[in-house]
Amino acid sequence: MEYYDVGKIVNTHGLKGEVRVMSITTNPQERYYAGAPLTWFGKDNEKVELKVRSHRQHKTFDLLTFEDYFNINQVEKFVGGTLRVSEDLLLDLPQDEFYIHEVVGLKVIDNDTNEEIGKIKEVLSPGANDVWVVQRQGKKDLLLPYIESVILDVDIEQGVISVHIMEGLDE
Repeated sequence: MEYYDVGKIVNTHGLKGEVRVMSITTNPQERYYAGAPLTWFGKDNEKVELKVRSHRQHKTFDLLTFEDYFNINQVEKFVGGTLRVSEDLLLDLPQDEFYIHEVVGLKVIDNDTNEEIGKIKEVLSPGANDVWVVQRQGKKDLLLPYIESVILDVDIEQGVISVHIMEGLDE
């Protein structure tokens, strides 16, 4: 079974078993509802199945409590670990939205020339738009903003992304 990260527990919060989570999920409210199953992974492949008891947002963090954990002493061991969901719990995304693990490694084709440019190496989220990093052979990485005029088509089944390199992007 594959697992995907949703957040890292960075600290405890208060004395009643709340933990502070730095989330990497874009939908915390759909991830951390009461009763939501999460799996905690620690350093030595430790694994604990948890169910969310409560969720609230505080500054840039998500604060969670878990069923059966009611004080700080019980949750301190979770600090530094990662919260993940199993692949069967991945949310169905709207059209034109993708999980990062789905696009990393896909082949990138220039729509104008039909030539292969490279493969998606990573996805960055610097601000307004995600940036897809294309690793190219013998050239430096190409940074493509995830916007309609550049990323024309993503075919996960075929493993191919069709792009239009606008003037100025490849310099």
